[in-house]
Amino acid sequence: MIWNLVTTSIVIAAALLLFRFWPAILTVLRRFDDSNRARIEGELRDRADNLAHFRHTLHTAEEQVEQVHEIEVPDERTGQPVKRFVFEGVWFASQLEAAQAREEKIRALARKFYMELPSALAARREDDKLGRN
Repeated sequence: MIWNLVTTSIVIAAALLLFRFWPAILTVLRRFDDSNRARIEGELRDRADNLAHFRHTLHTAEEQVEQVHEIEVPDERTGQPVKRFVFEGVWFASQLEAAQAREEKIRALARKFYMELPSALAARREDDKLGRN
């Protein structure tokens, strides 16, 4: 008898919590569904695009490189605050120079990936021949 009362109370409390948080839950589910649909559409577009692999490689390399940071420091001559841009510990006077250094780092990572790709594929084929996964 008490067990039925406890179970019913738990079910009612769960229903009230679900009713209370339903808009937030629905928003999260919609966002997940939208991102999933966008990913699937992107994959379908990429199947017809011959350059998609290069774009994905550059995107992956870009994720591995830190951003350019903007800081304010006093000028050495005047003492007035000036903006400097830092990328990987190197200070740049302009944002353009720092962005160019970052882009060069991204290209170097992508280039390194494609230089190592043939040996990685050959090792993979060798593993497949030997029956390893």
